[in-house]
Amino acid sequence: MKRKTIMIDLDGVLNTYKGLYEENHISPIRDGAVEFLENLSKKFLLVLFTSRDVELACRWVREHDVEKYFSKITNVKEPSYLIIDDRCVRFNGDFGTVLDDINDFEVWYKAET
Repeated sequence: MKRKTIMIDLDGVLNTYKGLYEENHISPIRDGAVEFLENLSKKFLLVLFTSRDVELACRWVREHDVEKYFSKITNVKEPSYLIIDDRCVRFNGDFGTVLDDINDFEVWYKAET
């Protein structure tokens, strides 16, 4: 049986990034991320999705020993079952609601302070 693909964003999801972007540095891995990836990879094919330099992201994945959980690292949106991202709005079929969601949107780490 073919596993469905889930694309997972790096910054703000798997790492401790909280809005301070540094071009050549990626924040440390978030507590619980390894276990999350391990569990998710049992059922799904995982793709790391990032807007960062792919080589930098590859180094980060190796340094945190999570390379084994990803089938690919990319900065291109690909066909997938789901995308896990800290900056997204779910389209629910109603453009008015989506506009409201966009206007009310706040990144999780800004909402917790």
